[in-house]
Amino acid sequence: MAAKKAIETFSKSLIEDVHKWGCFKQTGVSLRYMMEFGSKPSDKNLLISAQFLHKELAIRIARRAIELENLPCGLSHKPAILKVRDWYWDSFRDIRSFSEIKNMNDEKEFTEVIKAIKVRHNNVVPTMALGVQQLKKDLNPKIYKEDIVEIHQFLDRFYMSRIGIRMLIGQHVELHYPNPRPHVVGYIDTRMSPVEVARNASDDARAICCRQYGSAPDVHIYGDPDFTFPYVPAHLHLMVFELVKNSLRAVEERYMNSDKVSPPIRIIVADGLEDVTIKISDEGGGIPRSGLRKIFTYLYSTARNPLDEHTDLGVGDNVTMAGYGFGLPISRLYARYFGGDLQIISMEGYGK
Repeated sequence: MAAKKAIETFSKSLIEDVHKWGCFKQTGVSLRYMMEFGSKPSDKNLLISAQFLHKELAIRIARRAIELENLPCGLSHKPAILKVRDWYWDSFRDIRSFSEIKNMNDEKEFTEVIKAIKVRHNNVVPTMALGVQQLKKDLNPKIYKEDIVEIHQFLDRFYMSRIGIRMLIGQHVELHYPNPRPHVVGYIDTRMSPVEVARNASDDARAICCRQYGSAPDVHIYGDPDFTFPYVPAHLHLMVFELVKNSLRAVEERYMNSDKVSPPIRIIVADGLEDVTIKISDEGGGIPRSGLRKIFTYLYSTARNPLDEHTDLGVGDNVTMAGYGFGLPISRLYARYFGGDLQIISMEGYGK
């Protein structure tokens, strides 16, 4: 059905073009290069950036569009996955329909095109999560065990690619702003304070927790507020937000019917010679050893699945305390995107 729908919806020439561009090799772009290139966003640099994205985005989007057609266990046929697949095909068509970028007028028009593409893909994560949950309901347990690795590897590739695509588009778009904040180059803050980002992310997570439970444990942050390093604040915010949200839920649910005061979540920011380490710990009871193997898979969550409640994902993002099963694996991908990592160490009966 998925293949049939693609043929009916898209022209033969477009399908051939997608498969052609999907065979090309994509080009990696480092944080340092984006900082140096974007430090002087002249018309010349913006034009070079647009010309690069005109080809690079076509390659990256085509590769994902092809993969979405060939997923195991019938995942490609799920309604939510078909919706995501159509977004990728439409975006590829928009980019390839744009003629060669020769001058700044072309550059400005192309920038509007990729801004629209970024908005189109805003709800990819919850929509993919819905598709995976649709698959999970239908899977025979024996088939699930055989194909979970392949599904997990695909989703890792898919989401890592999505991070890269949104980073490239967002960086280019941000470089157009005439009055950037000091020390900011597009998406990158060359003097980002991890303590400040952790505080903002914690406040956001506590607000969600209060909305869900009526209260939230305190969050204590330890570290030098004057320490800074170059990074993407939005990426760190997402990681800390997800991890603190998990800790808040665990503590809140563990002490919900207790006379004891909920213990605080602790965040420690350490500046080492080689690494910046952010440790988040709680007393939420920890994760059993049998569950630790599953926490970075996309079909595991210790919370009730909110996708049963909101299946209409067309408007905005539905932010809930937990349940998609995607928070930890996607946070780890964000950490790894620029060479970092995310690790979970649990003490069952205490916390992590």
